Amino acid sequence: MKILFTKNIDPSVISGELGEDILVDCVEVIKTNPIKVNPFDLRDCSLIFTSVNGVDAFFKNHFKPNENFTSKNYNKIYCVGEKTKREIRKHGFGTFKVLKNADTLSRFIIDNCQHEKFLHFCGNIALDVLDHNLPLQNIKYKKITVYNTEELNPLITEKYHAAVFFSPSGVRSFAKQNSFGDMTLYSIGETTTDELKKYTSKPVLTSHGNTLASILELMRKQLKKT
Repeated sequence: MKILFTKNIDPSVISGELGEDILVDCVEVIKTNPIKVNPFDLRDCSLIFTSVNGVDAFFKNHFKPNENFTSKNYNKIYCVGEKTKREIRKHGFGTFKVLKNADTLSRFIIDNCQHEKFLHFCGNIALDVLDHNLPLQNIKYKKITVYNTEELNPLITEKYHAAVFFSPSGVRSFAKQNSFGDMTLYSIGETTTDELKKYTSKPVLTSHGNTLASILELMRKQLKKT
């Protein structure tokens, strides 16, 4: 069986989970680049991160959250996904709330955080779920673009039994020059699956978590059935 991963991943990690008899190709379909942003005072704001790239670019721009919980001006940090949470912790900061996707984060904020002011550090093509839902509820929200995502649109001529997708932008990039054909489709999380369904009526196998470990676990279980 040949599987396409639309992201560069250590082959030893994949073979360790799926077995040595699985042939794997990794093709990058997007790339990200941090944007230079002059840091500013974050006082009285809660911070939102929906990707590892957003966290990385935030700290590369030398922003400094206030995590002094005895101060009324400390920054609550909300994030999407365990991977994003771990990236925040690498920089020495904790998270106030971790949700599985932008939609559930949006609902949590609307139900529980009406009086907070939010800054969302994200990419240039971030999903508009928060941008759309929060202002409708009169919640103060602003996007701060700290990195750019470029769709590479590779033409892939090799045939694969399955393909694995990691982001909505990765799906769009792949779909520009390729069809989904008869491949089994794997997706990391519901937002990526929603994007795949715009291009194909094929069923999509979706991991419960937004991590590499969760998608590999799903694939391992599925491959045992075949």
